[in-house]
Amino acid sequence: MRARHLEGQTEQAWCLTLATNAVIAWTTEYYGLATEQMRRAGRRIDDEVLAHISPAHSENINFFGAIEVDIDAELAQLGPTGYRPLRVRDTLF
Repeated sequence: MRARHLEGQTEQAWCLTLATNAVIAWTTEYYGLATEQMRRAGRRIDDEVLAHISPAHSENINFFGAIEVDIDAELAQLGPTGYRPLRVRDTLF
């Protein structure tokens, strides 16, 4: 926290909470899409295993510096469902 006063610290904490919740919601949505796609492709994915996967990871988050987004390019990537295409790898690991 960089703010000196309680009001500023509270405001900063709420902003961080909002950003965290947005990342978790985004990740959860795309986990669901990936699971559906893998099941349609014939892969067996047990619900018991999915119960232990958390969307609260941070490998895909840039915590430092500025993030520049080319909105037109990002919108051009959206498929007919309104989602970005999933990255597909040949292996699970």
